Amino acid sequence: MPQFVYTALDSDGKKVSGSVTAPSRTVVLEEVRRAGLRPISLQEKPDDDASSGTQAVRTGRVSQASVESFTRELANLLTAGVPLSRALEIVAHEAAQPAARQKWTEIRDDVMGGMSLAAALSRRPQLFSSVYVAMVKSGETGGFLNTVLEQIAEFRSREQDLKGRVKAALVYPALLACLATGVLAFLLTFFIPRFASIFADFGGALPALTRAIMAASAWLVRYGIALAGFLAACAVVVRRSLESEAGQRIVERTVLRMPGVGTVIARFALVRFCRMLGTLLAAGVPLVTALSVAQEAIGNRTLADTVSRGIEEVKAGSGLAQSLSAGRRLFPAAVTEMIAVAEESGRLDKELIRIASAYEADLDRQLRMLVAVIEPALLFLMAGIVGTVVVGMLLPVFTLQELIK
Repeated sequence: MPQFVYTALDSDGKKVSGSVTAPSRTVVLEEVRRAGLRPISLQEKPDDDASSGTQAVRTGRVSQASVESFTRELANLLTAGVPLSRALEIVAHEAAQPAARQKWTEIRDDVMGGMSLAAALSRRPQLFSSVYVAMVKSGETGGFLNTVLEQIAEFRSREQDLKGRVKAALVYPALLACLATGVLAFLLTFFIPRFASIFADFGGALPALTRAIMAASAWLVRYGIALAGFLAACAVVVRRSLESEAGQRIVERTVLRMPGVGTVIARFALVRFCRMLGTLLAAGVPLVTALSVAQEAIGNRTLADTVSRGIEEVKAGSGLAQSLSAGRRLFPAAVTEMIAVAEESGRLDKELIRIASAYEADLDRQLRMLVAVIEPALLFLMAGIVGTVVVGMLLPVFTLQELIK
């Protein structure tokens, strides 16, 4: 029978700890409460024989699919009238992934110990984002937790689908870029040096293009390792700079200025913002609170600054459309006009979700167009580079009689 270690508060508010041998966590919690204690934490003490297996469960990662399943199943159970603690117990019992089963059990124990669901989820930020926790908190406060969970599940499903399309659109161009780099490196480090030794025996003046290619090849052979080290160091510096807010803002501003790519990023942020804001307003969340939560869903600090200014104007009494109209990069004039009309007609939540769906379809078209442009451009660039190298090395062959002395 497993042994559990608990920490609880007594009637004077002091922390006490102890261990109980019981068949399940529920039995332990009941025993602790019967003793007049309020449980804070409860952990299963691993047996010596099963320590390796327990450790494997503790260190396992919970997949996003498990989180989505947790959200949808919990929403269905709450809608059916099942109490929250019982619903969490059922979800934990039915979890297919061992690591997920342990996490959901811990959340259930936290809730049964008196903690709110939002607080229990916030203790696991690697699984539940701040946006997720904020939506659950608003649902608990307003008494519509099941509705919020259903909307979270729907939002996450559409979000993952949109991210999947973006990533799929970038795979082929990335492969082409890697292939072009590999082919060029092979030509300059393996192919060209063998021709260079042949041309050196001929003597004579080589064409300028051939000399430039051979010089680049010789430089790369000599300093290739140093160049690779320099590029690796640059990658480390860039990665560390991205961990700071200032570095992230520099990269975000640079990407937003790129033709085509900047528009796609802005549209992606607009879709996320509108869908999240519409979902929250439909669930009864106040506008200012919903704006603060939806701002976090944008995923771009530079674009989120526009919403920050809009929130302050909304607090001062301005309309939503007027408050967001200054951020033309994120909110085109057509969007703010539709929001203004929706505010007047009292259907802002439905209109925001409709805008998100419409611009999601537009984003899909823009992605396909961007990929359609990038693919031939990369192919043309790769063919141009390789063709230039080949032509440069074949030019001396055409003047072979002049070179041989």
